[in-house]
Amino acid sequence: MGGSASSPSTNQGKDDDLADLIHRFIDSLADYSDLLPFSVDRQKLRSYTTLAALAITLILAWKILRSPPQETQRRQRRRATPPSSSGTTGRTSSSANPSTDICSSSGDSRAQDAINHFFQPVNLTLEQIVRHKLNEGRKVTCRLLGVVLEETTPEELQEKVTVRSSVLEVLHEIAKFCDVYLMERILDDESGERVLSALSEAGVFTSGGLMKEKVLFCGTENGRISFVRQLEPDWHIDSNSEIIQQLARFIKYELHISPERVERMATNVYSSTSLENFFGGLDQR
Repeated sequence: MGGSASSPSTNQGKDDDLADLIHRFIDSLADYSDLLPFSVDRQKLRSYTTLAALAITLILAWKILRSPPQETQRRQRRRATPPSSSGTTGRTSSSANPSTDICSSSGDSRAQDAINHFFQPVNLTLEQIVRHKLNEGRKVTCRLLGVVLEETTPEELQEKVTVRSSVLEVLHEIAKFCDVYLMERILDDESGERVLSALSEAGVFTSGGLMKEKVLFCGTENGRISFVRQLEPDWHIDSNSEIIQQLARFIKYELHISPERVERMATNVYSSTSLENFFGGLDQR
């Protein structure tokens, strides 16, 4: 009586574990899609992966939940040996339900352990995130104002230059495997010298891939466009929406840095509030 009454509850618990496994598998795939350098519709991703996830998890979960340990199987076979007396029969019968409960509990525990192990958080390094986001690009051009520097206009550079400390780690990681060129429009030579001095003091040039010789200055916005087209980078990073739009048909990928969320201009143009946030909110770590 007691064994048959607990059976529906046990099966319900296993069904809940299986449903939880499926949902966590699909959610995990959706989270990994954020690391890709292109946009993925989460609703479509869920639809496409549901059948595959269901088939895989049904097989794995069924084996985990239904197969008892070898020792338990041997113990059950020994207990199934015909008893020599009616008294022994009574004792064996009364101990059958506890054995089944132990087996079920062990199976559920191992299933939960397997689920937790499979879906444990994946701690990617900054280098891995950069490679994923930039899609193995080998040359990057980047504007200084509004991206690397706190200042947003050439006029401000005539008074002071402030390097954003939160962007340095990302720049250094990009420079490890990319040829990086920094560029900006300036109003006078003193502004250029002030920028180079600030970058040097902030430690920008401590990385082998970031050099003073690759910091380019021009007097007009068209000059920056010419720099980018001549260098033919895999990625161009800029805070000027007009330049982003003009270069979209010439550059493989572009990143538009804007303090406000903007509509996507083209399929190869991405946007973010900062360079750090594009790599997963690293400035908040």
